[in-house]
Amino acid sequence: MAPPSTSSPKARDPVLPEIPRAPRRPTTRTVHGTALTDAYAWLRADNWREVMRDPAVLAGDIRTYLEAENAYSDAAFAPHGALKDGLVAEMRGRIKEDDANVPSPDGPFAYYSRHRMGGQHPLVCRKALPEGDEAILLDGDAEAAGKAYFHLGPVRHSADHRRLAFAADEAGSELFTIRVRDLASGQDLPLAIADTTGDLLWGADGATLYYIRRDAEHRPSLVYRHRIGTDPATDELIYQEPDKGFFVSLGETQSKAFGLIACGDHETSEAHLLDLADPAARPRLVAARTVGVRYDVEHHPSVKGTDSLVILTNADGAEDFKIVTAPMADPARANWRDLVPHRAGRMILSHTAYRHHLVRLERQDGLPRIVLHAWADGAEHAIAFAEEAYSLGLNGGYEFDPATLRFTYASMTTPSEVWAYDMAARTRELLKRQEVPSGHDPAAYVTRRLFATAPDGEQVPVSLLYKAGTPLDGSAPCLLYGYGAYGIAMPAGFSTSRLSLVDRGFVYAIAHVRGGTDKGWRWYADGKLAKKTHTFTDFIAAAEHLVAHGFTRPERIVAQGGSAGGMLMGAIANMRPDLFAGIVAEVPFVDVLATMLDDTLPLTPPEWPEWGNPIRDPEAFRTILGYSPVDNVRPQAYPAIFALAGLTDPRVTYWEPAKWVARLREANTSSRPILLRTNMEAGHGGAAGRFDRLEEVALVYIFALKTVGLLEPRMESVPA
Repeated sequence: MAPPSTSSPKARDPVLPEIPRAPRRPTTRTVHGTALTDAYAWLRADNWREVMRDPAVLAGDIRTYLEAENAYSDAAFAPHGALKDGLVAEMRGRIKEDDANVPSPDGPFAYYSRHRMGGQHPLVCRKALPEGDEAILLDGDAEAAGKAYFHLGPVRHSADHRRLAFAADEAGSELFTIRVRDLASGQDLPLAIADTTGDLLWGADGATLYYIRRDAEHRPSLVYRHRIGTDPATDELIYQEPDKGFFVSLGETQSKAFGLIACGDHETSEAHLLDLADPAARPRLVAARTVGVRYDVEHHPSVKGTDSLVILTNADGAEDFKIVTAPMADPARANWRDLVPHRAGRMILSHTAYRHHLVRLERQDGLPRIVLHAWADGAEHAIAFAEEAYSLGLNGGYEFDPATLRFTYASMTTPSEVWAYDMAARTRELLKRQEVPSGHDPAAYVTRRLFATAPDGEQVPVSLLYKAGTPLDGSAPCLLYGYGAYGIAMPAGFSTSRLSLVDRGFVYAIAHVRGGTDKGWRWYADGKLAKKTHTFTDFIAAAEHLVAHGFTRPERIVAQGGSAGGMLMGAIANMRPDLFAGIVAEVPFVDVLATMLDDTLPLTPPEWPEWGNPIRDPEAFRTILGYSPVDNVRPQAYPAIFALAGLTDPRVTYWEPAKWVARLREANTSSRPILLRTNMEAGHGGAAGRFDRLEEVALVYIFALKTVGLLEPRMESVPA
């Protein structure tokens, strides 16, 4: 499909509505001797918890302001409606609409999901092995019918294959309701468990179901046990997390012998085991929490003849993690023994314990690899890959003793592939390659890995994608993406939607800045707390490197980031507005200081290990005040800015981008526009339907195209 034209005929901007101006209602408080004045604190709804459940209860003055911003944003994009429709059609044309994932065997059945033609939500299916007919267990489109928002969360079948538990969020607030379906009749049982995280765990009997409720402060902290056939009101509370800074999640060992109650924040973790064969099991502590020590648990019934836990941890100074074993009878820290010792610079990301092999995913020199460790003799071998930059993922599957290992592979030019790797024979078989119906030739694109020098001399990896033949003389526009928080690495994977920019001459770049673990745990530690500004200077260094080496120039760069990456966008807008033509900030965490000072918000206490606690620590207060985007807006010529928010977002509350935009409007001395678009029916992830999401992506791309002058008139000419 040819890209829709971006130059002919020239679009004309209509007369825009009056620029929204949020009323100033200043409030002042003093923290650690510093007076903090906030003219827009009123945008934080007093009843925000109720708004998460029902957006209709939002206060009228706040709604009026957000809707005025939406109208202003809509008017700015209105001349390009045809292009938007064309972009959506183009991106949709790269999606195999009736796609299905590779079935995963579990005993007598193989489970998988697929989409129907035109469907927004998945169908959950299974087939009896070896050659049974398909049975649709759950129809996501039918469940979503008539709802303004619908997100199908976790879906889990019971061990006896008789029931299906599933969770759905119908507001975008990440409050999931759990239901259970009888698979023989296809009917849902008469129960609905509300206000959960969506985490699901079945006991071995197929009649015991574990789940997590959110407390009154929206924190996932309460683990319950439900018995099928009983009233959920009588469900037993089996674990309650006492620390407001810890979140709780549910998991399962690959052996299926144990459930896992995992508790933790960004630097400390603790795990409790649940014997899934015992319907009355009590949580059993693995090792007591120690500040700064993280661990993840697997189980193997016969490591060296002993029932053992296999633990991935950073204990004992293992900065990039190691793997230890511990006897099931007494798994306390004193009994941990190294199996895969720590090696600096090789970060172990995850591990899965199968009957004959321990499989781990690790990253070294910025690239991932898969390593297999044979239990019988300890021999190890890695699965090799040839491209310069790529992404890998492991699919553990349902079985403990499979002959093959499933993994996914992709690069910025290579569509996602699913492989089966024979762990004994060391051979691989391609099971599926992502199909691009409108066509895709990997040879028509170039992917590269560069290194930019940060101000302190660190080498910042930058992954690039561009079309072969793109001029590298500084004339190409560039979209530079960054995140840099929580130790999350940015994979150099495949995206069909970004081809819509690359095909129009863009260089697409990912800056693997500090705050992620792209170069190991040190890379993360060097971009958090007092060292947070390294994230921002790394991103700026990446942009400067691209300019210096002819990939683009400042008036052609659009920066993009979301959530904590949106904070990065706010920071670099304040620090180097001259280096960027435009900035896209999706659900941006920009009011960092005010949020970290508000311990009633659900995510604030767990975030203190990442950013610091400005309530108790004056130095953390000063550090955050020094970079918090809202607090550092000042009179200067800002780039064009497009901020996106979600009204029911519990992670980055809607008032953060709203306050940021209000302050930017006051301070901006340029004629470039500042736009805010709030999805009034969604949360952190935006639209939930797979095609509805393309509408939002298309707006971002139109903003980028217009900002760099590929659409007329340029963003600079929009009245501000």
